[in-house]
Amino acid sequence: QVQLVESGGGLVQPGGSLRLSCAASGSIFSINAMGWYRQAPGKQREGVGIITSGGTTTYADSVKGRFTISRDNAKNTVYLQMNSLKPEDTAVYYCHADISRLGRHWGQGTQVTVSS
Repeated sequence: QVQLVESGGGLVQPGGSLRLSCAASGSIFSINAMGWYRQAPGKQREGVGIITSGGTTTYADSVKGRFTISRDNAKNTVYLQMNSLKPEDTAVYYCHADISRLGRHWGQGTQVTVSS
């Protein structure tokens, strides 16, 4: 069984920064892509960004230049560094890991609120 545990959400003022972490544990042979989605109240879930096992990243246009995804393969952990946060970044953020032979698994979600 595989578990993804997220941490790092919270309340931050506009222009501030937060760093989210997501650690995968359990019966993991290897992890392919890892990434982040978010869902704001009343809106559809949207992809924030993704990072391949080789470190190639792709971002949504709305976060390019402000957010950075990285990963530590030895720790099965993916990170989301969020800078220059805006109120419209307020959402529940979910990580995912595409695990070999097991498919995509999701974290429980962590709330990020950007407000003064």
